[in-house]
Amino acid sequence: MTLIRVRIAAAAVLLAPLAACSPGSPDAPAADAKPGARAADDRPATVTVSPTGRAVRAGQPVRVTASGGTLTSVTVTDTEGRTLKGSGGDGSWQSDRKAVPGATYTVKATTRTARGTERTTSTSFTTAPAGKVNKVDWRPGAATTVGVAQPVSLVFDNPVTEKAEVERQLRVTTSDGTEGSWGWMKDWSGRDRIDWRPKAYWKPGTKVTLDARLNGTDSGAGGGWFVRDYTTSFTIGARQIVRVDLDHHKLTLERDGRSVRTLPVSGGTPGGDKRSWRGTTVLMSKEGTINMNSETVGLADAYDKMVDYSMRLTWSGMYAHAAPWNAKWMGKANRSSGCIGMSDADAAWFYAQVRPGDPFEITGKDTKGVPAPGNGFGEWNLSWEEWKAKSALGGPVA
Repeated sequence: MTLIRVRIAAAAVLLAPLAACSPGSPDAPAADAKPGARAADDRPATVTVSPTGRAVRAGQPVRVTASGGTLTSVTVTDTEGRTLKGSGGDGSWQSDRKAVPGATYTVKATTRTARGTERTTSTSFTTAPAGKVNKVDWRPGAATTVGVAQPVSLVFDNPVTEKAEVERQLRVTTSDGTEGSWGWMKDWSGRDRIDWRPKAYWKPGTKVTLDARLNGTDSGAGGGWFVRDYTTSFTIGARQIVRVDLDHHKLTLERDGRSVRTLPVSGGTPGGDKRSWRGTTVLMSKEGTINMNSETVGLADAYDKMVDYSMRLTWSGMYAHAAPWNAKWMGKANRSSGCIGMSDADAAWFYAQVRPGDPFEITGKDTKGVPAPGNGFGEWNLSWEEWKAKSALGGPVA
């Protein structure tokens, strides 16, 4: 009897440790787990911001990533209170716009872990200032009404070698989804220029907006940075087309497909440098009474006089204007120094009818050819395929 009791007791001792850990889930923490293990599994997410530091290069978007959790909100603000908007997924975010030169940005990011732990972090970085600034002169002006051939035109102060990157920042929106394309050229001034031209003449009443989101974009070698955006909005007026027949010495104004009036004119003298351009030119501006000096366009001492009702058609000096000194040739022969001249009365009437952006479609046998795209708005002398090929991104866009 005594021997049996000892064996049972020994068996109980051997089984006791096994009974202590046999029931329950295998994931349950051991009784001797280290303090703080559960907290370590729920540590806050780690946030990484790029760029970072001082005097970093501008022209790159702000990127925020989170590891060990998700991003619930990101705000990027400069010292002027302006924000960079952006978007992304659960663990990453990127600004829509680029960081601009000479700015300090504060980035605040809020994260949440799978167990619900939230945390907000804040960091900042500063971009290097622009060593050189590029600026833009653009047409047409804001809140204007223009003719059906008016392009959107931007001329840059400094060279643009990063043409594709600059073109990506340019947006033209229209009220009717007009198809068009950007095209690069050299302006008559020798500067880089980009125009947006519709595939065909604009439809009257179309509303057009240019949004040039250039701030923070690098022009490339020798060009410098853009440090502001540009915007303009305008409306297309009536469909007016000026048809100039140099062979028959007449000008006809058409409005909405109907002839309004035909005027006798005298174009450029045949056989030399005084010939007129043919093809399509666009009324660039109405300049009123101006001094015209032929020496400024390489015609020696042909003339130097005040001219009324002057309407510029090219940068190289072709105008439509009053030319009473040429009255005997109106409607009979071309005897001007390259311009389209008419009587005082006809010029006064015509000047009041037309607006910048109206196309002049000029025909004639003895001319000096068609103006280059950068000589005024000569892009209408290119086919649609030729024009699209001048885009750095391949065009077209709507």
